Amino acid sequence: MGKAPSLALWALVMILAIFILTLPVNLQTQLIASITVVTLMWIIKILKGDGVWRLIALALGTAIVLRYVYWRTTETLPPVAQIESFIPGFLLYLAEMYSVMMLGLSLFIVAKPLPSRPSRAATQKRFPLVDVFVPTYNEDITLLANTLAAAKAMDYPADKLQIWLLDDGGTVQKRNSSELIAAEAAVLRHRVLQDLCQELGVNYLTRERNEHAKAGNLNNGLAHSKGELVAVFDADHAPARDFLLETVGYFEEDPRLFLVQTPHFFINPDPLERNLETFNMMPSENEMFYGIIQRGLDKWNAAFFCGSAAVLSRKALESTGGFSGISITEDCETALALHSTGWNSIYVDKPLIAGLQPATFASFIGQRSRWAQGMMQILRFRMPLFKGGLSLPQRLCYMSSTLFWLFPFPRAIFLIAPLFYLFFDLEIFTASGGEFLGYTLAYILVNITMQNYLYGSFRWPWISELYEYVQTIHLLPAVVSVILNPRRPTFKVTAKDESVSTARLSEIGRPFFIIFAILVLATIVAIYRIYHEPYKADVTLVVGGWNLINLVLAGCALGVVSERKEHSSSRRVRVKRRCEFGLNDQWYPASIEDVSVGGARIEVFNRDDELIDEGSEAILRFRTHHGDQTALLPVLVRNRKAVGDVITIGCQYRPNGASDHRWIADLIFANSAQWAEFQQGRRRNPGILNGTVWFLWLCFYQTARGLIYFTRNFGQSKRYADAGKGGK
Repeated sequence: MGKAPSLALWALVMILAIFILTLPVNLQTQLIASITVVTLMWIIKILKGDGVWRLIALALGTAIVLRYVYWRTTETLPPVAQIESFIPGFLLYLAEMYSVMMLGLSLFIVAKPLPSRPSRAATQKRFPLVDVFVPTYNEDITLLANTLAAAKAMDYPADKLQIWLLDDGGTVQKRNSSELIAAEAAVLRHRVLQDLCQELGVNYLTRERNEHAKAGNLNNGLAHSKGELVAVFDADHAPARDFLLETVGYFEEDPRLFLVQTPHFFINPDPLERNLETFNMMPSENEMFYGIIQRGLDKWNAAFFCGSAAVLSRKALESTGGFSGISITEDCETALALHSTGWNSIYVDKPLIAGLQPATFASFIGQRSRWAQGMMQILRFRMPLFKGGLSLPQRLCYMSSTLFWLFPFPRAIFLIAPLFYLFFDLEIFTASGGEFLGYTLAYILVNITMQNYLYGSFRWPWISELYEYVQTIHLLPAVVSVILNPRRPTFKVTAKDESVSTARLSEIGRPFFIIFAILVLATIVAIYRIYHEPYKADVTLVVGGWNLINLVLAGCALGVVSERKEHSSSRRVRVKRRCEFGLNDQWYPASIEDVSVGGARIEVFNRDDELIDEGSEAILRFRTHHGDQTALLPVLVRNRKAVGDVITIGCQYRPNGASDHRWIADLIFANSAQWAEFQQGRRRNPGILNGTVWFLWLCFYQTARGLIYFTRNFGQSKRYADAGKGGK
């Protein structure tokens, strides 16, 4: 079929769709149509229809969404003359249209994403020269040592691999600072990192001044190296041994390829997962992006650089002047510049690095604020929709990625909208209870079903709403500030090596308790109005139900900002590796059960448990991941527990030199298969009903836990205040 007949058919279908969607129908017909479509979508889902059936279900859902948009636009807005109702009503309408637009972009990107590419580690034939950049600013030395050791241990010809530590914490500018303490700290860091790099056999590089943040640091690395390809790892992102074997071969196949991006896998929970205790049972938040969205972007040649865990072409980077540095998200900005000049990208959906996430809620919000502000800068300065050189799909993909970070605006409006009616009796949504069932409830059910179709095994029901809510409170002012002054934000490194030593409320958690109290009051008002204004009961029930959903989310957020105590100072990774435990010139059969950057848990077979004392110095002897070397790693026994013939020992690493970090890296990072296995173990779709029931239980429990933390914190503050008065 030629292009003209295809366009004619497409136009005819669009005309018919618009005609059907705009037909005037009574409420009963709308209810029947909505129930029929929702039922058909659920039947297709229950029968696990895929391929064409998946697209049919999404098309049915899209019809209900568009029908809702038409009704919402033509029949529900308050009269303009009632300005006190029209303004909040129109803002609510804009928030809903934003959500519909983002749903449409999501459908375009991920309705049928590319399948994961097969492993190619065993097919590598050509080995181009690769420079590995590890940019650092203020990260812990031990963290850097592990990352550098893991990079050095990658399976790749040694003469084709150069590792570079790009130190922005020891620049000449910082070492000559007028602030004495800061200057001395920079001098010490400069010297220590030079020694570390010398011991590990990697290159140390710093620069004169801290200009253009991470982008400037990476460009300084480009200026001092010459590899055909450049791999970038954040300071806390340690690669597996097969990272380069799985990625560099793609550049030989496509001379216009500028990027091979891999997912960011994290060995520790983010603050929500840790405080809600969901890390081991539910997919992490980032898995929706790396497991589905990046594969969808890849389909349209729009997978973008994520700042780490990637390999880039030096030739491509040099063609656009290196890493872009106008925004504080240099990664996405760099990819946008290269895509617009005709370069291609590829996404490899296999976890090949392991990193750390922020440990505290405050650090988590700081990280997300930087991402949001950087994307707003790209939207302002680069405007992807009108960027020359991009295809239409690429424009839509980049607009989806940038516009997503406007979510604090609609999320805030959805939060406060019911309050206009409950507190001030303003009708900002003109509809009856029956119309709500026929249009709005159907739209909500279809929306949830479509989200489950798109992201089912990667994002459980209502989890996106929770993540957006807990970020909205603090991201909203950050986004507003960058919209008003796009050049104001500066790059700030996210702290990754923190730990929570005591159970406490987050220092930025107070607004969540205030909002929760307001929503509780609104719920009481709704109940009061239902009983005392029965002639408005249908509308009040709808608005009260909406407020109740907000209250459930707000209650769960109380648990999010109630920081649990971490029982170990560093995050542990489960492994199962045979080893030998050496003590007093004796070797005992043992097994390494789990490891962290600081130590390991060992099970030793020894009938005489009196031989192993706390404080004893010992040695772990094991074969490296590929079995080509025998590792001898010094450890210190910190605790022990005997059960039968097995003694469980908690050990702390005692590396005698930087080279011992090779063995630590081998224990934690060498085997990428263990990360993929862990991810797959969490990827299951509980379904909409079961997922909702589970989420409600989680919210009720976390609400109670948050209120308990608040009560304890209030009691402690009162005691401190009383003690202060007594001291006076």
